[in-house]
Amino acid sequence: MEIIHIVLGKANPNRMNGVNKVVYNLATKQAEFGKKVAVWGITKDLKKNYGERNFETRLFLRGLNPFAIPSGMKKAILEKKGKAVFHIHGGWIPVFSGIGKVMKQNNIDFVFTPHGAYNSIAMDRSFWIKRMYFNLFELHLLKNSTKIHCIGKSETVGLKCLYKNKKTILVPYGFENENTISMSDSKNKDIVFGFIGRLDIYTKGLDTLIKAFKKHTLKNPNSKLWIVGDSKEKEKLYAMIVDNNLQNNIILFGEKFGKEKEDLLQQMDIFVHPSRNEGLPTSVIEAASYGKPCIVTDATNIGDLIYQFQAGDMIFEHNSNHLEKSMNKLAIIWQNQNEFIKIRRNAIRMVKENFNWRRVIQDFNTKLYKA
Repeated sequence: MEIIHIVLGKANPNRMNGVNKVVYNLATKQAEFGKKVAVWGITKDLKKNYGERNFETRLFLRGLNPFAIPSGMKKAILEKKGKAVFHIHGGWIPVFSGIGKVMKQNNIDFVFTPHGAYNSIAMDRSFWIKRMYFNLFELHLLKNSTKIHCIGKSETVGLKCLYKNKKTILVPYGFENENTISMSDSKNKDIVFGFIGRLDIYTKGLDTLIKAFKKHTLKNPNSKLWIVGDSKEKEKLYAMIVDNNLQNNIILFGEKFGKEKEDLLQQMDIFVHPSRNEGLPTSVIEAASYGKPCIVTDATNIGDLIYQFQAGDMIFEHNSNHLEKSMNKLAIIWQNQNEFIKIRRNAIRMVKENFNWRRVIQDFNTKLYKA
């Protein structure tokens, strides 16, 4: 049976949209394992401005009414009834409420993945507005779904507070790095910390990162922090860097994709992701796959694995003192490259053992797509 993923966007991996990256990688791997796969994207234009892919991509033009199902999409859904399993991706997207209603009315099963939308931190932002919207629209989408797919522990906990059910399934997605990873000593004269992702200062904890790094540089004045990513908050972030007199220590690279991003990642020594709210951050898994020790918050839903595999460090309480302590701790280990390389190997092993695509695809087939 065909698998059809529905997403807001074009599943373009060369964007800062994490959901689109996940859908692209998932669809690609499902196709590689012999599944018939398609991605249906709801977009503001119909330009095919993305590369070749091994799955069908069908674009539907988004209307002015955010709740309106795009022209032709309802007919397309009904034509696939009994021939495909549908998988909707992303929370707080108005059009998905209408799509879910159509599927329920026509007895069409579908899986829904909120992608971290319902953990407690996400709900705390604009709480009353979100709660009202949730009760009017999002709750019906959850009720109409056949299975609810969570990718992180914090999301399952948050979802239980909003909608108690017996159809929630926790399955992480996979990741694979086919590049050859060198285990040679660091070529950096001074330690380089790094962050890659959307520059959402609050959600990604970049304010805490700047504060912690400032404290770290009081003891290690030559340390560097590379920040790769972009958003409308870039100027605000740069102002924070200037206010802390860190212009000589922090570089904002802007958006980088493909080889440019990989080259920067490979030159980093330690990856830092102090997010307040996540589903499961691809950037952390990717960094670990390159043998980069990672410092993460518990909210990333990967901290337990980082701790278990001794692949970096995790902070339970989101504050700059705890983050600085972790940065200092790993900076000391970095000075002994033999010990540091052990942590790097642990990071690679963590990814290979826990994000194996073959096992993940099997879990999707048996736990999510099976009626």
